[in-house]
Amino acid sequence: MGLDGLESTTPAAAIAVFGDHVDRAERFVAMLREDGVRRGLIGPRELDRLWDRHVLNSAVLGEEVPRETSVVDVGSGAGLPGVPLAISRPDLDIVLLEPMARRVEWLEEVVEELDLDGVTVVRGRAEEKSVRKQLEPADVVTARAVAPLARLAGWCLPLVHESGTLVALKGASAAEEIERDRAAVAKVGGGEPRIAQCGADILDIPTTVVVVERVARQKSGSQRKRSTKKGQRSA
Repeated sequence: MGLDGLESTTPAAAIAVFGDHVDRAERFVAMLREDGVRRGLIGPRELDRLWDRHVLNSAVLGEEVPRETSVVDVGSGAGLPGVPLAISRPDLDIVLLEPMARRVEWLEEVVEELDLDGVTVVRGRAEEKSVRKQLEPADVVTARAVAPLARLAGWCLPLVHESGTLVALKGASAAEEIERDRAAVAKVGGGEPRIAQCGADILDIPTTVVVVERVARQKSGSQRKRSTKKGQRSA
């Protein structure tokens, strides 16, 4: 432990991001370091960059999440970004959604070990009808390294209410992905995607996220024709 009671490897940025809850973040990092590779949650090369590449990188997306809102973290896996977000933002109500049983078990252990109030673990996939029925429409859906934007929007936007948002962690190719998938995103009810840089004042390398608002889905040409004919018959 360092002089201030922190692990010697804890970066100064962690204090700025997690504040009084930095001890929980340290414990989460320790859990990943102890069991992450063995349990197939992270690769062995990631052990030396757990803070900057995974935990802090995930937590700062809270800049795009309004206070006291509900969040569904799709494909939570090792708990990224959901667990760091829960630690840094205890005002949020978060569901960690994960389809694999062994990862669900891990997430439940993390929630219990870190005493994360307001965090629930649910097993399932975002695209499953049963999951969509089980979960209340959220304010925000988060995802990290789950799928290309078009597919991700199709899975995630049905989980948020209208005017809710998808906040997806992306890399340097975010602009190219938006250009490629813009039409597909609009087709499933998404607004114009925008890029945001989170943690720019805290991290050496900010986190790039793509934010998509759920809007009213536009009717296709055939739907408009059917609506018009129905209206004419009613008249």
